[in-house]
Amino acid sequence: MTVHSTMPDEPVIPMPALTPGALRSAVAQIAPAYLPAFVEHLDEAAEQAAAQSTIAPLRSFLQRWGEFVAIQRYPARAVRLRELETAAENAPDREALRPILAGIREILDAAQREVAG
Repeated sequence: MTVHSTMPDEPVIPMPALTPGALRSAVAQIAPAYLPAFVEHLDEAAEQAAAQSTIAPLRSFLQRWGEFVAIQRYPARAVRLRELETAAENAPDREALRPILAGIREILDAAQREVAG
C-alpha cells in the first residue's frame, strides 16, 4: 500500500500571493503543462494594459490564474472539476446539465473566495 504525503482534500502547496512571480512558481509546481498558457496570457495582459493605459487586464490575469491555482492546489477539487466539465459536455439535456453546472459553480465560487482572502 502506498502512503501519500498529503490527503486528497488537503492543498499540496500554500495559496501564493497574487503576483505574477508567485503564481508562475505555483503553476510550475502544480500544473507545469499550463505554464506556456500562463506566460502567453501574462504577455497578452501586459500588452493590453500598455495599449489601454489601465491595469485592468493585469488584474483580470491575476484573478484568473489565482483561481486556477486555488483549484489545482487541491487535487480532489481539480479532479472533480474535470469530471464535472466532462459530464457537462456529455449532458443529454438542460435538465441533466443543471446539477452539473451547480457543482462547477460551487468549485469556482470556493476558488474565488480563496483568492479574495
